[in-house]
Amino acid sequence: MNPSFLAPGRLWLLLLTLGLLVAYVVLQRRRPAYAARFTELDLLASVVPRSAAWKRHVPAGLLLLSLVALTTAFARPQADAQVPRERATVVVALDTSLSMQATDVEPDRITAARDSASAFVEGLPERFNVGLVSFSGSAAVVVSPTQDHALVVDAVQRLELGPSTAIGDAVLASLDAIRVVPGEQGQPPPPARIVLLSDGTSTVGRPVAAAVEAAVEAGVPVSTIAYGTADGVVEVQGQQIPVPVDRPSLERLASSTGGSAFSAESGEELSAVYEDIGTQVGTTTERREVTDVVTGVGLLLAVAAAAASLVWSARLP
Repeated sequence: MNPSFLAPGRLWLLLLTLGLLVAYVVLQRRRPAYAARFTELDLLASVVPRSAAWKRHVPAGLLLLSLVALTTAFARPQADAQVPRERATVVVALDTSLSMQATDVEPDRITAARDSASAFVEGLPERFNVGLVSFSGSAAVVVSPTQDHALVVDAVQRLELGPSTAIGDAVLASLDAIRVVPGEQGQPPPPARIVLLSDGTSTVGRPVAAAVEAAVEAGVPVSTIAYGTADGVVEVQGQQIPVPVDRPSLERLASSTGGSAFSAESGEELSAVYEDIGTQVGTTTERREVTDVVTGVGLLLAVAAAAASLVWSARLP
């Protein structure tokens, strides 16, 4: 959580609480001297039962914890908080190579990919610009980033397959699409992310390394989804051709650009991955003051201390 404080100098007041704790311990150690004045040990046991001895420490402990919390709140603590983004650009890059015909994912890879990608786009905030890039032997911007999410969903459902896989071209085409997104009212362009789904290794087009370099320079992370199983096959001219998913290549692409790497072997897993990515791109981490939360904890501890003291000794601590 990496807490910090707007007024850290006030934390020195915790020494006062520490002083109270030391004083309480010293006083408790002096109690046996007074208890020794009882000449009849049975009488002492009847006045202060051993089983109830711990109860007298609870109110004091809660009160000290309350003072710690309230002093911490006085120092104005901050913590990381996830807050919704107002604007962002997301480019969905979908592999439309012939290997996406494989039926190791029901009903087949491309159908499940279309449905999950459509649900992902529909779930993004309305003000997000969303674009679509399709790639097989080459890459093309099917829909430039737009706030018309229905247009993107319709285009996803109409994607067609082709030979080969050009992952490097897909990343570069996505970056080109992102560059045309303007800022609003003199503001800089919104933060962007590429979400790339593929089931294989890049076989044609520009090197993935060149795409990684361009993405890093543009400050655009690429999150990847390795989609399919190791047992996937497609039929080409009557022959069964293995098309196992290549997770390591996609993981390297994601890690090299500051994105996140995911994998999915079923339509249900893919939907869960897109939901996770939606949470990532839809929020951002900001430092927020949490003084009110810590103050609330301190007050609850103080109330608990008072309640415990009233119940067990009929007095306030």
